[in-house]
Amino acid sequence: MEFSNRFESPMAAFPCFFWTSSQTRMFSLLFFAVLCASCLAKPALVHYSYSNAVGGGSGNAFSLNGKGRITSIRLWEVPNAYITGIQLRYENIWTPRAGRYYGGTHELNLFDGEVIVQISGKYYSNYIYQLIFLTSRGRSLIVGQPIRDSFNFYPIHVDAELRMLSGRVNSAGITALAAHWGAVYMHECNSTMNN
Repeated sequence: MEFSNRFESPMAAFPCFFWTSSQTRMFSLLFFAVLCASCLAKPALVHYSYSNAVGGGSGNAFSLNGKGRITSIRLWEVPNAYITGIQLRYENIWTPRAGRYYGGTHELNLFDGEVIVQISGKYYSNYIYQLIFLTSRGRSLIVGQPIRDSFNFYPIHVDAELRMLSGRVNSAGITALAAHWGAVYMHECNSTMNN
């Protein structure tokens, strides 16, 4: 008799480790609900692409970037020659200028919701000779001379826009240029404007 009492109910010693059938059903239902919710959630896709640098590439490296959307572009050039400087404005803040001032400023101010969707131009020997910035509204900024080799930068993803420029610059002008493309979501833009 004593022997049978010792082994009569092993679950009695550990009641918290065993679930009833209603607890198992509840856990299964919760697991299924979480699985369905995760399938319906919008995936966090990163729409980023890079346009390889063109140009000779002498001098010091630069990158022009900031928070929010690009709202304006400034360029400087030696007339009938090459691009000497470039500057971007993100929301209301201008980046430091890459290169130098020379002559008059060529500027394109973007409208609300307008973005840069393409950059074309020309390069030869050690300098960028022409830059053409095209916007989502079909407007453009054309600066420089159409001399020699052509390039064309554009994003891979349709919802992407120009996010950053990088390249190299020497004491005379811009020697290399590359474009970085990505999507800017409205919550990112709004949080930047409110700061």
